[in-house]
Amino acid sequence: MTNHNASTKHLSASKASIFTILFAGALATIVFDFWGPSLSPILGFAELSTIKLPTTMIEVLFGSAPTGTPELIHYITGLIIYPLGWFMVVRPLWKTIMPSLHWSLTAVAYGIVLWVFALYVVAHLITGLPAFLGFTEVTWIALIGHVLYALVFAWGAETRRFG
Repeated sequence: MTNHNASTKHLSASKASIFTILFAGALATIVFDFWGPSLSPILGFAELSTIKLPTTMIEVLFGSAPTGTPELIHYITGLIIYPLGWFMVVRPLWKTIMPSLHWSLTAVAYGIVLWVFALYVVAHLITGLPAFLGFTEVTWIALIGHVLYALVFAWGAETRRFG
């Protein structure tokens, strides 16, 4: 294989990886957004606002949240940050420590980690809200949402290949 062919193949693989990340992240974010604000209240549970926490975080850090900024943070998190966490941290650890473990079990663990990050690190340590929002009903709706996000993302990332 010539150097040109190798670099073209690498570029093609990189594009496929970026597409996989964006596809899986978008699909997982849609599921998260469908669960929290829509399906959960329809089933008689609490409503999870997907932009309340980013709004509060921006207000605490910068004094005000310009229109659209909380939504932008929410989508950047779902499309880029959480997926990068999977590919840069979770997947290498999983493949090194327990490579025979099914991706779905790793995803459930990752969803719990995302929930801890959102409701302890962001909500409590950054914004000053009660840890895990005081373990109200929204806490558990958020746990389900983050686990669903991770499961859908991992399914898209681990079973779908593009390119």
